[in-house]
Amino acid sequence: MEYSLQQNARIVGLFVKLAALRIRVNLMNRISDTLSRLLAAASILLLASSAVAADVDPQLAEARAKVSAAIEFIDPQDINTSPVEGWYTVQKGAFLAYVSADGRHLIQGDLYDLESKINLSEESRSDARRELVGGLEDEEAIMFSPSEVKHSVTVFTDVDCTYCRKLHAEINDYMSLGIAVRYVLYPRNGPASRAWSTSEDVLCASDRGRALTAAKLGQAFETSKCDTSMLTRHYTLGQDVGLSGTPAIVLEDGTLIGGYLPPATLSARLEGAAE
Repeated sequence: MEYSLQQNARIVGLFVKLAALRIRVNLMNRISDTLSRLLAAASILLLASSAVAADVDPQLAEARAKVSAAIEFIDPQDINTSPVEGWYTVQKGAFLAYVSADGRHLIQGDLYDLESKINLSEESRSDARRELVGGLEDEEAIMFSPSEVKHSVTVFTDVDCTYCRKLHAEINDYMSLGIAVRYVLYPRNGPASRAWSTSEDVLCASDRGRALTAAKLGQAFETSKCDTSMLTRHYTLGQDVGLSGTPAIVLEDGTLIGGYLPPATLSARLEGAAE
């Protein structure tokens, strides 16, 4: 009887060892499969990056290195091919210039296609502005919107500028024409100005629209302390868009209108662009 028990114990032990061995084998197989997948993925990424590197023209790479070293705010990826052979486009937001293939000569100005009568530079700027402004969520702007929106414009505004105040005094007329206005605060004189402090107070108000209206009328309004980093984002966006003053109106297609436009004129401009 004792022998039988010992024999059974050895058999049970053997089965336990076999089971453990099988678990280890399965685990090793899974690890091996995972490693194989990772190696395959790494190989694909390596091949893709090699292909991208191979696609970069050595002359373009040289121009990128020279220009990005010479102009502080330009990154290498901001320099790409242009419509004109022997020249590259340098574009950062709405900033646009052209550099010779050897990276020595740079021209800042408009490039026209004389056959099509198209300003190619302004097309590029409009595309950039559309993307920049499109990245701003409505929640980050100060919205004045009609119940039925036909068009939406982004208006960069300074709480103190005369024509900014004139535009806002007619805000109901814009909305009656189906135009939604997304206000972005742009204190022209920068962070040290009184307009900057007032703009911070507007952004910290519980009702930003009412606060903006009061600020443009020179009236007091209720506000509180809050995170005002949004104002820096507004200001930086204005710089990237390429503002030279306020008000500045950016249409849905990225077109920039510098200055005030009466409601009817803006509506006609928007309707014409939509055709």
